[in-house]
Amino acid sequence: MILPDFKAFPRLGRVLGVDWGAKRTGVAVSDDSRNFVFVRPVLTANKSGLSMAKQIAETAKKENVVGIVFGLPLHSDGTESETTKLVRLCANETCTYIDLPIAFIEENLTSFYAQENMGKVRVSDIKKNLDSESAKVILENAIAVINRL
Repeated sequence: MILPDFKAFPRLGRVLGVDWGAKRTGVAVSDDSRNFVFVRPVLTANKSGLSMAKQIAETAKKENVVGIVFGLPLHSDGTESETTKLVRLCANETCTYIDLPIAFIEENLTSFYAQENMGKVRVSDIKKNLDSESAKVILENAIAVINRL
């Protein structure tokens, strides 16, 4: 189910963070206490013929999470882009595969912060890991919001 905000989001348990991309989707997961967030391998389009939403749902099941947070790409003025609509479509499709609460958090500048967190690494490592590092930043931001409620 898609939630309008984090007020009804579970307060305890593991959470999955998602940085959606048409070809590559980064994912990260928290521990039960939500004190730590760990990156997971990037999900790729058309892997085994599964949709990205199905792969996200399977990852959520495998990681035994209680909720999912999608990064929502918005324009700097807060309006939605075409990519925003695609993220929302993926989240809605994910709901057809798994019954977990799904919330969104603005993801502006997460790739910048993720690359900063990665430090000095090879360009190939950036391309390989940036999406999941961005998902980690998304999830850390969401956990901070949840903890403030």
